Amino acid sequence: MKIAILSDIHGNMIALNAVMDDIQKNGCDKTFFLGDYALAGPEPAPTVDYCMHLNTYNNIEMIQGNTDKMIAEYNDEMYNNLSSAAPIMANALREDVKILNDNQKAFLRNLPPYKLLTEEGVKILLVHGSPRRNNEDILPDTPPQEVEEMVKDCEATVILCGHTHIPCGFQTLSKKTVINVGSVGRPFTENPKSCYLILDINDGKFVIEHKFVRYDNRKAADILAKRTFEGAEKLSEVLINPKERHF
Repeated sequence: MKIAILSDIHGNMIALNAVMDDIQKNGCDKTFFLGDYALAGPEPAPTVDYCMHLNTYNNIEMIQGNTDKMIAEYNDEMYNNLSSAAPIMANALREDVKILNDNQKAFLRNLPPYKLLTEEGVKILLVHGSPRRNNEDILPDTPPQEVEEMVKDCEATVILCGHTHIPCGFQTLSKKTVINVGSVGRPFTENPKSCYLILDINDGKFVIEHKFVRYDNRKAADILAKRTFEGAEKLSEVLINPKERHF
């Protein structure tokens, strides 16, 4: 069984379409989504609509990301707290809350924060950040002992996460495989291709491969630059030349 795992689309419909085409070409049987569907992207509303449609299929699993929860639970205090640390993200959040309709926000609100699944004898935990928090980072330079501490209470063999937009992987001393699948819509890799993961399971054994997909990032950046929140143009540059994670 081949399973595709995606995360951090961030309203980038052009990137998502390219990745979904690649998933089909690779003959994947199921697709798992690890959250952050809309915030601060070129086309948040069409992206959420498409994900709502996908979520009606039996071979799709979706969980909530930290920014999905922020959109669903938005208030002025949240905006003020975020604006001090990441003003462009705060401006985007305030606008996205206005753009998304009640049904779209309800979809994001009702997604589960994690899922524990069993596929062909392999227990898989889907989280956005880490098993402990939806905004906890698992990065290539995270100390292995820290990753071990994050997953020590997990009953799953494979823990799949996103959030940081940087793909990486760990094999813990407790024989757990922890994989950050990267980002579809706003990758923070040197070559800004969309990134997702294929998990290939056969008789309880599995092989994992990150896949990198070229998409028209300049077109996506042009759409994002034309959005009306303050800082949209600066944020659009990240789709062409990734430099930093937060604004």
